[in-house]
Amino acid sequence: MVAAKRKRVKREKPLSGGSDASRAELPAHEKALRIRAILDDLIPEPAIPLAHESPFTLLIAVLLSAQTTDLRVNMVTPGLFALANTPAAMVALGADAILDAIKTCGLAPTKAKNIARLAELLVERHAGEVPDDLAALEALPGVGHKTASVVLSQAFGRATFPVDTHIHRLAARWGLSTGANVERTEKDLKSLFPEDSWSKLHLQMITFGRGWCPAQRHDAAACPICAWAGSP
Repeated sequence: MVAAKRKRVKREKPLSGGSDASRAELPAHEKALRIRAILDDLIPEPAIPLAHESPFTLLIAVLLSAQTTDLRVNMVTPGLFALANTPAAMVALGADAILDAIKTCGLAPTKAKNIARLAELLVERHAGEVPDDLAALEALPGVGHKTASVVLSQAFGRATFPVDTHIHRLAARWGLSTGANVERTEKDLKSLFPEDSWSKLHLQMITFGRGWCPAQRHDAAACPICAWAGSP
C-alpha cells in the first residue's frame, strides 16, 4: 500500500477542560459524529490498498493479505495474475504453480492450496463467478468473515464494516467498543455509524491507524482523535 500523505490539522481542543472524566462521559454517538468529520477531512477519498482488476483478483488479494503486508501482496499478485486471473485459469495453473508465485507471502503453502480449491469451487458452484453473497463467500476455503465482507464492500458496493486489527484497536482506543472481540467491535461500529458510511469508514480507519495512530510509540496528545477521544 502506498503510504497516505499525512495532512496537517488543527489540534482538537480538549472537551470540558480535557479531563479524563470529561472524555469518558462524552456519549459514543457524539464521539462517532466528530470522528467521522475528522476522518472525512483528513482522508476524504480513501484508497483501496490492494491492487485488483476484478472481484476474483480482489478476493485472492485479500486472502493473501492474512499475515502479510499489503505491500508484499501488491508485489506478488501481478505475477500471479499474469499467469491466471480467472477461476478457470487458476484451476489450470494448479496449487504447485500458485505456491511458486506466492512463496514470499506468509502461510504460502496453505494459501496456495486454498486458492486452488477456491477456484475449483467457483467453477463448480458459481459458474466461474465470485458470488455476491456473504454465506457463499464464507463457504470458500480460506475466506473468513472479514475477507468476505471486504469483497462485498469493495467489489460489489455492499454496505459492510470489515474489522481488521487496526479498526479493532482504534475502536477500543477511542471508546467506541469494548474491544472484547472483532465480532463485538463490528456490531458496535455498525450501531454508531450510518450504514451508507460503513465501507468508506472501513478504509478511512485503516489508513488513519497506519498513518496517524499506530499501535506502538504513539503520541496520543498530538493525535487529532486520541487527543480528545482516547480512553482514559
